[in-house]
Amino acid sequence: MPERKYSRTSKEKKESSKLPYIVLLFFAVGFIALVLSALVSIALEGPLLGECVAVVELNGEITTVSSPTSMFAEGSYGSYEISRKIQSLNNREEVGAVLLVVNSPGGSVVASDEIYRAVDSLDKPTVAYFREVAASGGYYVSTPADYIISEPNALTGSIGTVMYLMEFSELAKEIGVKEVTVASGEMKDIGNPLRNMTEEEYDLLYELVMESFQDFKSKITTHREGKLRYPYFNEVLDGRVLSGRMALQAGLVDELGSREDALMKSADLAGIEYESVSDIETCTIRTTPEAAGLFDMHSFLDGILMKDPTPSLQYR
Repeated sequence: MPERKYSRTSKEKKESSKLPYIVLLFFAVGFIALVLSALVSIALEGPLLGECVAVVELNGEITTVSSPTSMFAEGSYGSYEISRKIQSLNNREEVGAVLLVVNSPGGSVVASDEIYRAVDSLDKPTVAYFREVAASGGYYVSTPADYIISEPNALTGSIGTVMYLMEFSELAKEIGVKEVTVASGEMKDIGNPLRNMTEEEYDLLYELVMESFQDFKSKITTHREGKLRYPYFNEVLDGRVLSGRMALQAGLVDELGSREDALMKSADLAGIEYESVSDIETCTIRTTPEAAGLFDMHSFLDGILMKDPTPSLQYR
């Protein structure tokens, strides 16, 4: 029986000829989507007409380390990236004022101080708004603001410094773990969790904590001079958490209000005219990194492993 040769039908030939056009269309749609995304990003970071209020969101823990945005969670920039974005606002003529929206429990002393210096360097009118939590480092970065508005039920205060250390010496004895340390000096392994801390070591760490606390207190008294209400302010320096109402009584904030109130105050300080809050142009300053990709394993691992076990000073 003669071998039957296969030949494509006219329908199959037509479908095959369409394939390059389908691929081309796919790439064209992808390119257009990228352009539109870029245009939207530009529109958010700049006003369509006149001056704008630059809105900087500060959410979550304040840290020196950036966490990547992934399919599992939204990431955040570290203090260096955030501080550079804040400082760059001085060079933007369209920015009339800056609104710092704080929702943070605090974090690293170094990271908080980095953002604090950036806010302090602004030559634009600056308003800080406490939405839900602006405690310890969250308050610290806000102290240079010209005006502070807090939600009545926001949690703030927690003024002070803390250092967390773990001690497992008793547990180590029970399970038969014997620690051997070879150090160049008696203070070199300070904070070793497998032995009891000496009185001299505790005194040294306490001195470090108090030095940082005094710096925190000094910045508040400098920036809030004439606004603090004594003796209540001295009482809250014990590290207690305050509501927005209590913070107002201590002179730590200027007013109780909403995000809209904070936006209007920013516009007022910048001399921006408006009839309602909807008339105020805003420039949203991005403080979260773009997603690295659905299958970016490197970013995923960074997000899991970014915690540093080294003891450090914390504004919490």
